[in-house]
Amino acid sequence: MSVTVNVIGAGLAGCEAAWSLARNGIAVRLYEMKPEKFTPAHKYSGFAELVCSNSLKAARIESAAGLLKAEMELLGSLTVPCAKENSVEAGGALAVDRKKFSDSVTSKIKAEPLIQVIPGEVTDLPEGICIIATGPLTSGKMADTVRSLCGEGLSFYDAAAPIVTYESLDKEKVFFASRYGRGDADYINCPMDKEEYLAFYRALIGAERVQLKDFETHPFSVYEGCMPIEVLASRGEDTMRFGPMKPVGITDERTGRRPYAVVQLRRENREATLFNLVGFQTNLKFGEQKRVFSMIPGLENAEFVRYGVMHRNTFINSPALLNSDFSMRERPEIYFAGQMTGVEGYMESAASGIIAGLSCARKLLGKEPLQLPRESMLGALSAYISDPFGNGKFQPMGANMGILPELGTRIRDKKEKYGAYARRAIEALTKEMERAGL
Repeated sequence: MSVTVNVIGAGLAGCEAAWSLARNGIAVRLYEMKPEKFTPAHKYSGFAELVCSNSLKAARIESAAGLLKAEMELLGSLTVPCAKENSVEAGGALAVDRKKFSDSVTSKIKAEPLIQVIPGEVTDLPEGICIIATGPLTSGKMADTVRSLCGEGLSFYDAAAPIVTYESLDKEKVFFASRYGRGDADYINCPMDKEEYLAFYRALIGAERVQLKDFETHPFSVYEGCMPIEVLASRGEDTMRFGPMKPVGITDERTGRRPYAVVQLRRENREATLFNLVGFQTNLKFGEQKRVFSMIPGLENAEFVRYGVMHRNTFINSPALLNSDFSMRERPEIYFAGQMTGVEGYMESAASGIIAGLSCARKLLGKEPLQLPRESMLGALSAYISDPFGNGKFQPMGANMGILPELGTRIRDKKEKYGAYARRAIEALTKEMERAGL
């Protein structure tokens, strides 16, 4: 075709988007500012640089991360095969030699005749169709361009509370209620007596925190509203009881009295399979979150599908802006991909690039859109970022079994249940690919 698509950013998402387009015969201009300019987190000149961990999470298909990678491979992923070719021993995880992985992706992109790599920083959108994959550390001028597209729907920090599965809660210790009985009983309440609260408070203020990088510290001195729960606790023994753990307006159904303190969980998705800990944005290390937050009554055996994070991040309010194919509702010639869309994680970012690139290619070729099944991890993620009827407070989400529709039958064994999720997902995605001629 004579049309050329502009892809901005050669990270995981941008490389996958460019690769998907090229595999479908569409010419690509891939813009990348490295090595002329680096973000504060990037050090290597190659594409698809992994800046934090070298792990791409679990390899087994009975896990959310493994299922996601299996689905990506079905759709012709570039990064998953490169990761497998450059893997290092990591138990049940797929971990890679970062340099070799980046070099492998870079060499394949540069060897593809339909992809023209254009070095240098992009500060404004090129004319024509664009896929914006500039990442969570989008540079200043490009961030201004994104803001002009998205209006107020742009965040420069990520203040997320942990999310747990409803199924894993101890229903004998929690109850549904809203404060003062106003509206529907939409909140799950975890009541604490004084002894439980003080033990939790001591554990929280003594827990180990993540060390922030220099370029991440400024936003948290500005946004008082996203203060980590452990920082709030450090201001005094009772500060949490006058904040997110205030018991006012709540009656413990078991005692008929107001609890000393209460942790509230708010529904995260329409299916009510996931709940977040209200006001519990945190900078604790993941292991510490599991240890300390499991002290909350009802959460002793909670399954955490996402831990809380506090770091600099640029993401858009995707549910108000994007379709499930990652194109903008108001500007369908513009797509977004990567962490900027609110998918959280290396492979999730790469997967969004596949969806954006493949969707764009099919549109240009006059083919029917790919209808990713909701039962697949790819379909569930794309539905999550594009659902305008979510809980109203959009936060990034990684792959997890909790965002998939429930199975028709109850399976108690976790491994068996996740295996059933995976089989259903692969079967549904394969069927849709056959329908779409892929």
